[in-house]
Amino acid sequence: MAIFFWIYLSTLTLSCFGVPPPMLFNSYTFWIFFIVVFLLYRVLRHKWQNRMLLVASYIFYGAWDWRFLSLIWISTCVDYVVALRLGGNMPNGGSVRGRKPWLALSVVTNLGLLGFFKYCGFFVEEMGDLLGWLGFSASLPTLRIVLPVGISFYTFQTMSYTIDVYRGHTQPTRNFLDFALYVTFFPQLVAGPIERSTHLMPQVLGPRQPKPGDFAEGLYLVAIGLFKKIVIADNMAEIANGVFQSPTSQLSGLDCVLGVYAFAFQIYGDFSGYSAIARGVAKWLGFDIMVNFNLPYFAQSPREFWHRWHITLSTWLRDYLYIPLGGSRYGTLATYRNLMLTMVLGGLWHGASWTFIWWGILHGAMLCGARVLALSPRKGSGLGTPWWLAVLKVVITFHLVCLGWLLFRAESIGQAWSMLILIFTDLQVTAFSEFAFATVAFYALPLMAYELWLLRCNDLDRLAKVAWPIRAAIYSYIAVMILLFHPIVSHEFIYFQF
Repeated sequence: MAIFFWIYLSTLTLSCFGVPPPMLFNSYTFWIFFIVVFLLYRVLRHKWQNRMLLVASYIFYGAWDWRFLSLIWISTCVDYVVALRLGGNMPNGGSVRGRKPWLALSVVTNLGLLGFFKYCGFFVEEMGDLLGWLGFSASLPTLRIVLPVGISFYTFQTMSYTIDVYRGHTQPTRNFLDFALYVTFFPQLVAGPIERSTHLMPQVLGPRQPKPGDFAEGLYLVAIGLFKKIVIADNMAEIANGVFQSPTSQLSGLDCVLGVYAFAFQIYGDFSGYSAIARGVAKWLGFDIMVNFNLPYFAQSPREFWHRWHITLSTWLRDYLYIPLGGSRYGTLATYRNLMLTMVLGGLWHGASWTFIWWGILHGAMLCGARVLALSPRKGSGLGTPWWLAVLKVVITFHLVCLGWLLFRAESIGQAWSMLILIFTDLQVTAFSEFAFATVAFYALPLMAYELWLLRCNDLDRLAKVAWPIRAAIYSYIAVMILLFHPIVSHEFIYFQF
């Protein structure tokens, strides 16, 4: 208990003395914090490395809002106890019947916390609207619940641990502090990747030895991540926000198209940039965390897109939702039902809004449609032969995904519908659309050319392996672009709100 009191006191002190709460990866606050952590890490042995990383992770999260540390502690304590009961001293001699209540305790606790903070206000408002539509006079309380940062990510991560223990895929750890580090490891705590215990836990428990190439690979990941965030995502945000925050009466269809394109590259640069920085920072600490993005805008089908986009969420939904529902084992109609349920719940995971629900419905329909048309992802990472057909598939898939991004970014279903009508009825060129086209092309096309090279190399980290003079030139270019083309306003990472 002493360690938790010390953590609580430390984070409270940081808040009182005015340390900027959001430790954004693109802020000086985070990098000063990380330098201190790294220097301490290098002089400690394994056991004390873990203890120091745990304290650092709580300080990192507590700097956002120290009050929500209690939610992480509840999930950590419940799942630690549940996993021990599932993997060891189980009632009824370890029977399935005796184990299920323990698993249910973990699921209900985690989803209960997630549901209250993320969805309670939404459902209260919808219930009020429904009662009003039915003719009842209802005055339901309006809830203004602050969403804890990263709750969706660490909830899914700790739930996967107890489910894997229940299934016999992993053994529970008896060291509470090591398990707490697995739950809260700060590089991926607030926006993923969503780690599995089978991958991350052995790295927590075992000594981590520096490997040749760790520094170079970490530097590459951090550099490309910062470039994607600061240069690509934040500049695209200026265009996307300009479109989606304007009344549709002031927009043309071409404005809307370019606003959607801008958001497509904003959310990709933002989220894949965060994941790359998380991997790079973890690599410098001796950890290898999971790849979350694999060139998604070169996907040739909706199914392949989900093999490349937010990989740790899509595989989580597959392993813990789609397959338990029956997957594709019980016929065509059951498969389509399971796909739709999985994607709708995946949409709800992103937030309590009808736009996210319809975004999930759209992606579910696209996956079902791809099955009907037998559009499966091509093996290999190249564009394949015939090249023109592969390019056509990429273009079609990208625009289907952009249709989803319209729903994802819109403030309401009404706004999304109005913009969609404009896109098909009013494609006049405006001064804004000319500026937006030039901006999107200037930032997005070089990124896509670089990723096409990675696709042809079939190696996401190829740049980290080229000769130092070439790397130095690329890093110099990244530094110049960040210094000269960073927007005046820095934007928070999009997925922090999920």
